[in-house]
Formats: sequence, C-alpha cells, structure tokens
Amino acid sequence: SHANALLQTEAEMLEKWYRKMEPCGPSLPPPSETRDAPPELMQVPLWSRGSSCTRGRYKSKLHGATDYFVGLTVEQKCELAERELTEMKDEIQRMKEDSEQTLQNLEAVIEEADVWWTDVKKAISDFEKDIISTISSKKGSIIASEKLLRYMEEKNRQRDLLREKLRLKNYLLKGYKKKLQQQLRQKEQMGETLHEVRLQQLQVRNAQYQEKINEKNQELLHLKLTSGKTVQVLNFYKRKLQDAMETSTSLMKDISQRKELLEKIEREAALVEEQRAKAESVNWKLRKQLSDYGVPPVLTYVQKKAAVTDLENSLKAWERKVAVAEMSLQSYRRAWNQVKMSGNQH
Repeated sequence: SHANALLQTEAEMLEKWYRKMEPCGPSLPPPSETRDAPPELMQVPLWSRGSSCTRGRYKSKLHGATDYFVGLTVEQKCELAERELTEMKDEIQRMKEDSEQTLQNLEAVIEEADVWWTDVKKAISDFEKDIISTISSKKGSIIASEKLLRYMEEKNRQRDLLREKLRLKNYLLKGYKKKLQQQLRQKEQMGETLHEVRLQQLQVRNAQYQEKINEKNQELLHLKLTSGKTVQVLNFYKRKLQDAMETSTSLMKDISQRKELLEKIEREAALVEEQRAKAESVNWKLRKQLSDYGVPPVLTYVQKKAAVTDLENSLKAWERKVAVAEMSLQSYRRAWNQVKMSGNQH
C-alpha cells in the first residue's frame, strides 16, 4: 500500500506536468516542447505507454506489470518536487498580493462607509434637534410643518450645491484628462515614447522594487506579530500588576488592622502593668502584716469567745423585750383609738 501510494503520487505529479505542457490531455508533448523540456522528464511513465491510457490500464495479467513499469529516478523526483514547490510559492505570492489588494479595497470601503455613516449620524442629529424637538413641543403642528419644509428646502439646496460642485470638478478633470492626452500625443509625435530598453529597465526596477516591497511586507508582518506578542505580554503584566496592587491594598488594610490591634494590646499591657504594680503593692503590705502578725494567748481567745456568747444572749433577750414592748404599744394604741372614737361619738 505504501509503495502504491508513492507511485500514485509520482504519477499525479508527472501527469500534472504533462498537462501543463499539453493542455489537451496526458499525452506526449510535441517536438517543440520536447526540445525545451529537460531530458530527465522525457521518460514516459507506465500510464502513458501504449496507444492510450485506457489500453495501459486494461492490459492483461499475462503480460506482467514488470515488462511495462518504468519508475522515476531520484533526479526526476527532485526536479518535479522543485517545479511543484516553485509553482506553489508563486501561487502563494499571487494569493498574498490578491489578498493585500482585497484588504486595501475593503479598508477603503470601510473608510468610505465610516465617512458616510458620520454624515448620516450628523444629519439624523440635526433632524432630531431641529424637527423632532419642535414636533414634540407644545407649539402645535403648523410651526413643525413649516420648520420641516424649511429643513427639506435647505437640504435640497445643499444637495444642488454639492451636485454643481461635483459637476464643475468633473468638468475640470475632463479638461485635465484631455490636456494629458494631448501631451501624450505630442510626446509620441516627437518620438519621446519609451523604447524597449527603457521598458526593460523599468521592468527590472519594478521587479527590484517589488522584491523590496515584499521584504518590507514580511518585515511589517514580523513587526505585527512582535507587536501582538508584546501586547499580550503587556496585558499579562498589567493583569499581574493589578493583582499585585490588589494584594498590596489588602496587605495595607491588614497592616493597619494589625497596627490598631498592637496599639490596643500595648494599652492593655500598660493597664495590666499598673494593676500588677497595685496588686504587688497590696501583696507586699499583706505580706508585711502577715510577717508582723502575733497570735494571742488561748485564754484570751476563750474569754473573748465567752464575752461574745454573753453579748449574743443579751442581744436575744433585748430583742424579746423589744418584741413584748411593741406588742404592748400596739394594744395601747388600739385602746387609745377606741377611746378617741368613743369620745368623738359622745
């Protein structure tokens, strides 16, 4: 299969070359073209042997394919590949030139459309400002109609002026064209036309300038690619800078919060230090009192305890006496109230 694919590719390339040499079909080239063709490509392939391509394809198996097979040499393959590569490069160059011309035409059309759209937007804004605002106001339809008629007359007058201007410009261009044609005829009559050598020189210069233009286009394309990569890198670093700025902002906020927390902790530490000093002073006084403390004798403690017990008993007795006195006072008050009530009745 691989060998058949290679042979098919060779046959297609050689057939393509024969078709370019003879557009009528894949047959042997005429003698005039045969003399111009390279001797390496004059070897006839398998499909062109015999009276026709069909007879070569439908040969009987009895004859054997090895009797009619003639392969391409390495030099012939290289020659065909180089020709195909050159033609492809030329075709790519033509396509590139056509694409550039088409791109220039489209850019011109876009520019013209932009200008036209700018004029349309200006006309729309003027119409809305002069007419729509009047129609939407409370002045009525008569003033709006008059203003609309004046607006239309003004636009017609401007269009007539533009048409007259273009007509004069066309007339001047026609006169200039006639003048150039007359000068060209005079030069032809005077024998100042370009001769063949001059034309060849111009063609050579044109080819040189075309090469320079192609080089500049390649350089411009390379610069565009470099600019695109630079823009991508710039955008990447912009995003990175934005992320760094956001991180810096968050870190600054965190730092400020931590500073406030540190100041609060310092104030609390100072307060705790003052409390510690006070507690240490109280502790020192208590330690001093504890060191100076003397335990009284046991008998004195027993006497004091007995005195406290006597005082408690005495307190309870006086509390009972006070309760009895309060009860007596209440009975006396009731009796006094009854006496006062009886006295008031009498």
